[in-house]
Amino acid sequence: MKIIYDGTAETTSHKEVFANTIESLMNEDDRVIFLDADLMNSSGMYKLWKEKPERVINCGVAEANMMGIAAGLSAVGRTPYVHTFGPFASRRCFDQVFLSIGYAGNSVRIYGSDAGVTAEFNGGTHMPFEDMTLMRAIPGAHVFDLADGVQFESVIRAVKDLPGVTYMRSTRKQYRKIYEKGSAFEIGKGCLLNEGTDISIIACGLMVSEAMLAADLLKDEGISAEVIDMFTVKPIDKDLIVKTAKKTGAVVTSENHNVIGGLGDAVAACLMEENVAVPFRKHGVQDLFGQVGPINYLKEVYGLTAKALAETCKKVLKEKKQ
Repeated sequence: MKIIYDGTAETTSHKEVFANTIESLMNEDDRVIFLDADLMNSSGMYKLWKEKPERVINCGVAEANMMGIAAGLSAVGRTPYVHTFGPFASRRCFDQVFLSIGYAGNSVRIYGSDAGVTAEFNGGTHMPFEDMTLMRAIPGAHVFDLADGVQFESVIRAVKDLPGVTYMRSTRKQYRKIYEKGSAFEIGKGCLLNEGTDISIIACGLMVSEAMLAADLLKDEGISAEVIDMFTVKPIDKDLIVKTAKKTGAVVTSENHNVIGGLGDAVAACLMEENVAVPFRKHGVQDLFGQVGPINYLKEVYGLTAKALAETCKKVLKEKKQ
């Protein structure tokens, strides 16, 4: 794994990364099949749908039915990947994912796109702030919040043979680039992006690059922030969490998600279970519904900016000094 973060945006959209990777997997493995809920353009799969209609299936605006079909395909030996927007992949068809896939012992890989505020103008109905909460509750599920397209591609490939429910959340557009192409990632292991001694920022998804920016802002004030990309939210890297907390003595989590039930709660549980008592804050969406707007506006509204994150870190550091 090589870090190439410089604050600039990626050149390839995540929907392109997804479509290209699925096509590659189909060429490598005849078992791979894809299902979508009338969003072939949104997932970047329209071209492949026309080329391989027997392996790229449009289930229409019927997400719960799509999950049932995917479960059935898994039961007969196929390797299904499915896509729809995050709220529809999670809360709209939670019972089917929980029972038909998880409980029944089937294996399906779900891409929930437009994570959090990246839903932008689709608004609150399409803005998932609770999807990780729901998916974390499924026994044996794997839950990922991806920081960039390189990591997304790696995880799409890595989960092909995982059992049970796999949930991957990301944007359809671009984030800032973090990793060099070809970087390898281990499921269940966080990535240390920046060494620090004063405070630890544990972030996922969209907020990883904001955490890197926040670390730069804090550095200008003489504060050394450690930054960790916790892209696997379940199973979480407890060892790394405990190690960084003991090293810096203060922890802030940051997520493009409700602070209830997401990354922050997962990290807090690890610290409590290991009796690591440090000043701690959950930075993210503070128990609110989504709304309409461009992403920069929404990031300001919900405090999902490097500046807001840096301010949270400074508040936590005051408690550390006490």
